Amino acid sequence: MTVNIAWGITGAGDLLNEVFDVMEGLSGHDDIKITAIVSKAGESVLKWYKLTERLNSITEKVLIEKDANTPFIAGPLQTGKYQCLVVAPATANTVAKLVHGIADTLLTNCVSMTNKAGREVFILPVDKERGTITTTLPDGKPFQLTMRDIDVDNTEKLRHMKGITVVDRPEEIKRVVKG
Repeated sequence: MTVNIAWGITGAGDLLNEVFDVMEGLSGHDDIKITAIVSKAGESVLKWYKLTERLNSITEKVLIEKDANTPFIAGPLQTGKYQCLVVAPATANTVAKLVHGIADTLLTNCVSMTNKAGREVFILPVDKERGTITTTLPDGKPFQLTMRDIDVDNTEKLRHMKGITVVDRPEEIKRVVKG
């Protein structure tokens, strides 16, 4: 049986290369097919990190956000065409919208609709621990970011939302989607 995964990519650059490694590993299996759903900001970040071609080689299909319903993907997510929805990496903005019930982007709408249908949703937020983290810029240079309390608090709220599983590291995605 083929496992169809819908994979949302937001405008987060942190953990993006690691997430792509996981996607590549999963897509290397004949029984796993990935459809990417890319936010408007995600499209910009993919270009900045020069990952657009790599994404095209990993996935069966790439859908780029035009508005909160276009391209139409919520129906197939709700009806079981996809076994799960993964959003990785997820920005603090996406997480904040989800915990406050805002579904005004393609990905927040997809999470809302998938969740309403009782389908599995896995999310990898990038702002999950207090303090300063080191990420990598597109040119490979390290860059330090200090997490805001409100963003970390929203990730904690997301952990307690019914029907959503928060993963802390890209490698965990392999385990959860394979069940």
